[in-house]
Amino acid sequence: MPANHNMTLNALPPCRQCQSAFTYEDAGIFLCPECGHEWTAQTSVESESETKVYRDSAGNVLHDGDTVTVIKDLKLKGGGGVIKVGTKVKNIRLVDADHDIDCKIDGFGAMSLKTEFVKKA
Repeated sequence: MPANHNMTLNALPPCRQCQSAFTYEDAGIFLCPECGHEWTAQTSVESESETKVYRDSAGNVLHDGDTVTVIKDLKLKGGGGVIKVGTKVKNIRLVDADHDIDCKIDGFGAMSLKTEFVKKA
């Protein structure tokens, strides 16, 4: 390697699908070697300016730390019981997954809920 060669590392965005840090760029397209997702630099900039809006069953915008009320009896998988209508869930955390809310429910512990089954209190 020549002495005057400067190696610079460009900070590439993580994969938008699997969050892998091993992305690379080829002809203006970002690629993820782990999941195969491809996106353009323009799409990457647009996604950083957009944030997902989470809404409850009535259309109210939800935020981290909100308190919500369950609007339907929810049977727990594995025969763990039922979360009854009207159960208040405090200090929710919104996540980008198949269930949008991570929370702790008294008597049940850590839980994931869908926004369609709750209403902002």
